[in-house]
Amino acid sequence: MTAQKTFLTSYPWLIPIAAISGLVLVILFALGFLGGGQKISQGTTEAIGQLVPTGAATLTVARQATTNVSAWQGTVRSRLAVKIAPKLNARIVDIPVHPGERVHKGAVLARLDDRELRAASQASQAAQAAAEAQAAQAAAEERRIIDLYAKQAATKQNYDAVLAGARAARALANQAASSAQQSQVLLGEDVLTAPFDGIIGERLQEPGDMGMPNQTIVTLLKPDDLRLEAAVPSTCAGQIGLGMAVTVRIDALHQTVQGKVDEIAPETDPQTRSQAIKISLPATHGLQHGQFAWLELACQAQQQVLLIPQTAVVSYGQLQAVKVVEGKQAHVRHIRTGKAYGGQVEVLSGLHEGETILLDSGLQS
Repeated sequence: MTAQKTFLTSYPWLIPIAAISGLVLVILFALGFLGGGQKISQGTTEAIGQLVPTGAATLTVARQATTNVSAWQGTVRSRLAVKIAPKLNARIVDIPVHPGERVHKGAVLARLDDRELRAASQASQAAQAAAEAQAAQAAAEERRIIDLYAKQAATKQNYDAVLAGARAARALANQAASSAQQSQVLLGEDVLTAPFDGIIGERLQEPGDMGMPNQTIVTLLKPDDLRLEAAVPSTCAGQIGLGMAVTVRIDALHQTVQGKVDEIAPETDPQTRSQAIKISLPATHGLQHGQFAWLELACQAQQQVLLIPQTAVVSYGQLQAVKVVEGKQAHVRHIRTGKAYGGQVEVLSGLHEGETILLDSGLQS
């Protein structure tokens, strides 16, 4: 013990060197350079093989032509969606509907305070009555002056003045009648009704709020006529035509449907370099206004890729492998896969065209 202390005291610089060396050995061991087996990369085949079972299904790997399908997210919207707003300033007294509620055409959606409207209507009706009374009196005076003028009992100046007064009275009476009619129409605007059968989308105000023109109280949607609205890059939009059948993927419903291009925006957004595309959708149970969906299109030319059945691939951990047949033996080969095409998957590395694999790998995940 004394000799060790004397040695360390004489050579103290050996301590950090020994610590660093030990750390390097641990790292090399963890990376597989020392001890244990080497790390397996894609395309590396295990040396130890297994006999291919009699009658085992195999496949010779070959490249196949596939379409490069891209997807763009869009929003499902009702073709007919309206904003219900008053035409005048009035206090909201009642909104008897709620979001998601089905309503029929003519159903009451909101009621406004009509006291000011009724007062204005009564005032206009009174003004109409007064104007009509004056017009009647002027008409009687007109008939009298015509008779006197015919008998040369009235001057031409008096005659012209009476006729002008009668015409003015009739004009005022017509104006008062129009004002009264307009007040009556406005009085009917205190009740907002549904213009068609639909579903309440949003309720943006509450009773007690002040209703103003162009300020939406509720929105009304037609749920049976939906379409997908998506922005597609102009490079791809040029291949889309009106009436074209397209594929729409609805993740919320785990379903894919066929839609038809209904509308294509004539201009390209200068910021996103995309065009708005609208696709009419078939009646689908569970599909609702506001849901997200994907427009899937093959905008690029076909490409040759290496495809194998997904049943031949087994993933364990972060590794993927197949069994490659060489002679009468099958060896485990690590591969890297890419995009899936139905029941097949693209092989990015680890396999080559012409090699044979087992369709049922038999590996345990």
